[in-house]
Amino acid sequence: EQMAEAPPAVGQAVRLGGMVRPGSLQRAADGVTVDFVVTGNTADAIPVRYSGILPDLFVEGSGVVAEGSLDASGVFVATN
Repeated sequence: EQMAEAPPAVGQAVRLGGMVRPGSLQRAADGVTVDFVVTGNTADAIPVRYSGILPDLFVEGSGVVAEGSLDASGVFVATN
C-alpha cells in the first residue's frame, strides 16, 4: 500500500511485503524467472519479477517479503 501511494525512486533498494495474488504466478521459459503480483490490504498491486530459486514456502496466496527495486516500467525486480 505504501509503495503504491509513494513509489521509491527507480533503482532505490527497498523491501516489499504483502500477499502473492492467487492466479498471478507465471514461470518464464528459462525455468528460473517468475512473475507474480503482490497485493496489500487494499486493491493496490505491484508486479514483481524474480530470477532464482524460490523458497519452498512460496505459494500463491501466501505472505511474501521481497528485496529489490523498481525498474523504469514500474515492475519490482526482486533480488531476494
